[in-house]
Amino acid sequence: MKIVFSEKYKYRKDEILQLLETFSQKGKTIKEGGRNTLKAFDFGDLQLNIKAFKIPNLVNKIVYRFFRKSKAERSFIYANLLLEKGIGTPEPVAYIEKKNTFSFGKSYYISEHLNADFTYRELIRDENFPECEKILQEFTAFTFKLHENNILFKDHSPGNTLIKKNGDRYEFYLVDLNRMDFKELSFEERIKNFSRLTPKKEMIAIMSEAYSKLSPWDYDKIFNTMWAETQRFQEQFFRKKRLKKKLLFRKD
Repeated sequence: MKIVFSEKYKYRKDEILQLLETFSQKGKTIKEGGRNTLKAFDFGDLQLNIKAFKIPNLVNKIVYRFFRKSKAERSFIYANLLLEKGIGTPEPVAYIEKKNTFSFGKSYYISEHLNADFTYRELIRDENFPECEKILQEFTAFTFKLHENNILFKDHSPGNTLIKKNGDRYEFYLVDLNRMDFKELSFEERIKNFSRLTPKKEMIAIMSEAYSKLSPWDYDKIFNTMWAETQRFQEQFFRKKRLKKKLLFRKD
């Protein structure tokens, strides 16, 4: 077993590892699906989130054992890199990997729980969401900061940005961190990074205008690219959904 803790939490290592022993029986489930399970645990005066990644398939058992960092390790490393660059994300606590000489098994990423006011998804669901335009403008500035720091967050989707109001400003925190690239980004890579966020043209227009005020590119170029990439993503998304539905129908 590989166990890595942040300096801040090393002295509480044994207590935190005890939470793992009761992971399946205790804790408040935040998200549970076919791939991963996320739970919150009370831990003294705060809460910790523990994300349990599913055991990988046969090929990835070998890949994660010998050739590639696990999702848990990447989440821990990337969280620390984001914080170093002044990018919001819940404080990383530890990651744990269960593996043997030849194969990789279960892995866990632990972070502090962050009590967000809402996520980007609420802006899509509620067309009368208070201060929506202001939030989108500040969110765009947050994304621009990511890009300027050579960070491509590949899972930049509605549920992966937690939002908190602080006075008259909004703060943004990234979660689900295991898929990132760190490199200088082209114009196309920057704008395509918005494509998974919303299907609403009016929201695309607000973010395009905000990005144009921060960058050397004009509004028309940004909007046309962002809207085209958004439509392309939506088409691919619903094509996959229809295909999956057909396959399930045939199985029945």
